[in-house]
Amino acid sequence: MLTAAQRAIVSSTVPLLEQGGEALTTHFYKLMLAEHPEVRPFFNQTHQASGDQPRALANGVLMYAKNIDRLEAMGPLATQIVNKHVALQVQPEHYPIVGACLLRAIREVLGAEIATDAVIDAWGAAYGQLADILIGAEKQLYDSQASAPGGWRGERAFTVEQKVAESDEITSFHLVPADGGAPMDFLPGQYIGLRLNVNGEDIRRNYSLSAAPNGRSYRISVKREAGGVASNFLHDQVQVGSTLQLYAPSGEFTLAASDKPLVLISGGVGITPTLAMLDAALQTQRPVVFIHCARNHRVHAFRHHIEAAARKHPQLTRYYCYDDATGTPEAEAPHASGLLDPARLQAWLPAHTRDVDAYFLGPKPFMREVRRHLRSAGVPEAQARHEFFGPASALE
Repeated sequence: MLTAAQRAIVSSTVPLLEQGGEALTTHFYKLMLAEHPEVRPFFNQTHQASGDQPRALANGVLMYAKNIDRLEAMGPLATQIVNKHVALQVQPEHYPIVGACLLRAIREVLGAEIATDAVIDAWGAAYGQLADILIGAEKQLYDSQASAPGGWRGERAFTVEQKVAESDEITSFHLVPADGGAPMDFLPGQYIGLRLNVNGEDIRRNYSLSAAPNGRSYRISVKREAGGVASNFLHDQVQVGSTLQLYAPSGEFTLAASDKPLVLISGGVGITPTLAMLDAALQTQRPVVFIHCARNHRVHAFRHHIEAAARKHPQLTRYYCYDDATGTPEAEAPHASGLLDPARLQAWLPAHTRDVDAYFLGPKPFMREVRRHLRSAGVPEAQARHEFFGPASALE
């Protein structure tokens, strides 16, 4: 039980976390990954090298410390963490490893004069409280997945039925259950967890489901990343007939039921979850504006799919923006070239209202700008949603 005195101590560490939280979490990851190889599969080494993972954890730790007396103020962060953990199959036995390494990192980075026994005890109690909350929520989600029609617990084998090149960078994999059964349904915007064995190394990744539920198969669409262990393995080694181990669909970034006009904005491979959202929205009469930004026409995936949908559904309006339109065939010309600036976005939003539901995904700099542009255009903050690990302030 976290005492009032311990809560006060945790709250008092907020200034230290604001100044040095990333250094602390970077040291934490180095300790844990060096001494506990059993947890390495849960962490993307590319994100480690770039600093994204330490920054995300630092954001989470800071939010927790700031809101230790009112955890509900953390907003969607706890739900995001739970869904990511379930998609990668984090289990209760992993929490003590993380806790021990976190407390050790606090001691070693802050020093014994600051990280006194009282501080370590307070953070130990605080971590225990958070772990209990997350473990309980994750159990509920695991149980829900296992009991759902077509659902399962742990790994389930899927066979690659089709492998389709969508652009110079993105390839889709159509996956069907190897046991011949039906797959669990999912909500547009959710993702699956994937377990791979690459050169004897256990690797786990999340990939958005890029087509609406059909009761038979899943589709993921993967961008080949320079140096990406998982993406290059999928592109080069996985073929039609290959078997992949999947974890059940998870994710809280989903298309909410609404009759407001829908605006879907994506950059690069961020298009993948918006495709499932689009397919679902077009089953209604809801007006949809679909905006996609790509570097050029060669890496623009799913253009033919969007064009076909626009011919069939008059409520769909689509716009494409290329960083560089040089060499683009006339038939594939974008609506604009350069960056998606405020004027373009203003012009492409529904003409008579800003009371829309907007969903946007893509690289972090892209999302940062889109968020600002939507705000300046008058789209209500609560109706501009994005998928991002960490608090929304990380995009400021």
